Amino acid sequence: MAPPPGGRKSNPPVLKRYGQHFLSDPAILSSIVEALGPTAADTVVEVGPGRGSLTDILASRAGKVVAVEIDRALAEQLTRRYAGRPQVTIVQSDFLETRVEEFAGPDYLLVGNVPYYITTPIIFRALEPPMPRRSVFLVQREVADRMAASEDTEAYGALSVNIAVAASVEMVLEVPRTAFNPPPKVESAVVRVVPLEAPLLPRTELPSFRAFVQACFGLRRKQMQRVLRTVRGLSVEKAAGILDQCGIAPEFRPEVLSPAQFARLFSALGPAGS
Repeated sequence: MAPPPGGRKSNPPVLKRYGQHFLSDPAILSSIVEALGPTAADTVVEVGPGRGSLTDILASRAGKVVAVEIDRALAEQLTRRYAGRPQVTIVQSDFLETRVEEFAGPDYLLVGNVPYYITTPIIFRALEPPMPRRSVFLVQREVADRMAASEDTEAYGALSVNIAVAASVEMVLEVPRTAFNPPPKVESAVVRVVPLEAPLLPRTELPSFRAFVQACFGLRRKQMQRVLRTVRGLSVEKAAGILDQCGIAPEFRPEVLSPAQFARLFSALGPAGS
């Protein structure tokens, strides 16, 4: 019989370098799966299955589960546990370096208790094609707030804009630190990310757009005319003309521009260096 997910004696040691905090609350685990909504026709990719608590529920709901675990000892443990369940594939790898479509195909759902130290790279990875049809992440509450923030709010920033041009974000559930073992020092939240049917920019332009937005928010206290002159090396006249074309006042700052305004501005500027 497979060892229980929470059995301490059977589990490898917690590795701080991977930011491991294992979710153990059954009600929250079930809520995460409900937010994802997998069916027997779906393939689910799980980021960082850890001790398999979420994997166990996914395996009973989804047609196929591909669990990507960077910790070799945990991956070996999971491989033994699911040896008799061919619908579950354990991949011992860094998710950021894994071509998940090779295991899951182009149509899949994505879920994970995301390590806090690499949350943003994982989110951006999920926005690259082929994008998952739906993603549910357990992240630090502060990051969840930034993901879903609107312009001219304290949490609004480059992450908010870069997600909003490609997907919608919904806060699903707040998660207390006591739901984890070992407990983290911060509160967490569950968010659902769904790709927009009509993204504000072509998906092929998103990496360049991301760099542009991050550069702008690096100067978030500066006026947009100064930002464009610094980021793109434009003259005063050229910067003012492009801002006017996009309906953006030159004295505006990055933190008050909506994602749609950023997208229009990026398109009007053209490729960097042009």
